[in-house]
Amino acid sequence: MAMTRSSPAEPAQNQPAAKRYDPRYDPLVAPDPGAGRAYAPTYWVASAGTPPADDGPITQDTDADVVVIGSGSTGISTALYLAQEHGIRALVLEANQTAWGCSSRSGGQGQNASGRLTRSQWITRWGLDVARQLDTEIRTGFDNFKQLAMQIDCEAYDGGHLYLAHRPEKLAYLAAEAQVRRESFGYDTRLLSAEEVRRDYCDERDTAGAMLEAEGVGIHPLKFSFGLLAKARAAGAKIHPGSPVQGWQTIDGVHHLRTPGGTVRARRIAVCTGGYTGQALSPMLKNRIMPILSNSVVTRPLTEAELKATNFRSRTFLTDTRTLRFYYRLLKDNRLQIGSRSAVTGADAEAPRHLKLLTDAIARKFPPLAGIAIDYSWWGWVDVSHDMMPRITRPDPQQSVWYAVGYGGNGVSFSTWAGKRLAERVAGQDKGQAVFKLPIYNSELPYPNLFDKVVSPAFAPFRRLGQQFLYKWYWLRDEKL
Repeated sequence: MAMTRSSPAEPAQNQPAAKRYDPRYDPLVAPDPGAGRAYAPTYWVASAGTPPADDGPITQDTDADVVVIGSGSTGISTALYLAQEHGIRALVLEANQTAWGCSSRSGGQGQNASGRLTRSQWITRWGLDVARQLDTEIRTGFDNFKQLAMQIDCEAYDGGHLYLAHRPEKLAYLAAEAQVRRESFGYDTRLLSAEEVRRDYCDERDTAGAMLEAEGVGIHPLKFSFGLLAKARAAGAKIHPGSPVQGWQTIDGVHHLRTPGGTVRARRIAVCTGGYTGQALSPMLKNRIMPILSNSVVTRPLTEAELKATNFRSRTFLTDTRTLRFYYRLLKDNRLQIGSRSAVTGADAEAPRHLKLLTDAIARKFPPLAGIAIDYSWWGWVDVSHDMMPRITRPDPQQSVWYAVGYGGNGVSFSTWAGKRLAERVAGQDKGQAVFKLPIYNSELPYPNLFDKVVSPAFAPFRRLGQQFLYKWYWLRDEKL
């Protein structure tokens, strides 16, 4: 059930239609995400409190040294590190509200990961040596995120991550993954039986066992983003919501970014728009990201009897081994939050069957909670790259434009480290550093195929036909085959 809450400050019915939350927004087909639109009706928005101060929309033509496009955790951390470590006071342009996209809609699961590939897949793709170097980088990013999360009042819970086998056949897969993590990367990863999961964590009835990773911090993602925002402004960054980039020209090396209130001119641009990267923003990003919808719900608070019946003993977050995975956890106020992939297009996002997918999952995983009231329901776009790994790079050495996108749903922790690395690159401090030879830094986002490289963006939605077929195949493979 999608809710109509617009923001903590103003009810949706009091806002003009052009400013209200648009539940059907789809970055693959929409020309832009709007200007100053309200937040999605998420639990995070309802419980984050008053947003920190910002600098208001752009109201006149403005000059800046560096412009960051996007005010999620990547964009804000880029601006923070530019100011804090390089003395550069960036100007951040946000189309709607601060942290309006992924950073106010995610599951808040800070994993020691980025992108969709596992560490065993890193070895297959790049070899063990590169995989170990990449692991060191991702792990360093996780440690940096953990440190930030403990500094910010964001309900951080350092409880690790449980990766649950949703069928007995998946136990062998988890055993192999745990072995790779232990033997190749030195992690203290271990396997738990279904009985151990139910005894020590929660009585999850859909699992045959689990892999426990000690590295995992659950957060309130919007409180975290608000904390980053306050830090960035205190360091000198300027944050301008309600200022979408509606036109982009580069003249004699200077980028002219047209917003509703004026043109911003800058020598350097960092794009941090995640799953809300529109097809028209820049030719460098056209057709490079496949936006995928992820739905979430949050229940009413569980009663003491329900907590006892489900044996919740931890707020450690969980994901399962389905290809279209479910991710879930008990929140600080004893609500259950659960999410998964569902709708393919924005036009279909409100269909009741997508909410039913999640309520059915609650009933299957936690039978005592079957039929529990849902207080919050929302969805958001995930930025999936076509090779399942992010990029933090300068795609054209002749142009002073960088981007950090493509986390594939695993950006909660790594996005802040991506912002730190992006700041280094924008500041020109990446020369000669071996880490920037890693695959996530030394190549641009790939196209899915030659067709997508040369066609007009008008053809991009036809990729959704293939996505619909894949979703049906994934369901058959996950549940029946």
